Amino acid sequence: MNNILDLIGLNNLTFVEFLWVTFGTIGQLIFFSRWIIQWWSSEKSKTSYIPISFWWCSLVGGVITLIYAHHIGSFPFMLAQAIGIVVYSRNLLLIYRRNNEKNSKLH
Repeated sequence: MNNILDLIGLNNLTFVEFLWVTFGTIGQLIFFSRWIIQWWSSEKSKTSYIPISFWWCSLVGGVITLIYAHHIGSFPFMLAQAIGIVVYSRNLLLIYRRNNEKNSKLH
């Protein structure tokens, strides 16, 4: 295990620091998974398609990454994530608002 941690530069971390790096990495993995979801959905529908899960992964991954960026004190990282979170939230709001309007017209 130490060899792997040495290889990726994480061997000298305290346990708490290791937990923070793990938390930030999970956020990045959730954020990255949105591209796999989008690619798979587009392949399935045979057209370019962005599913709602793309926006949820963007939002959740972005929030986790923002928390991590705040912890490490990286203003540029925090700024980028905060702006993204606004965009992801707005897209989800627009999607759910449109769905509610469609449902209300059916009733």
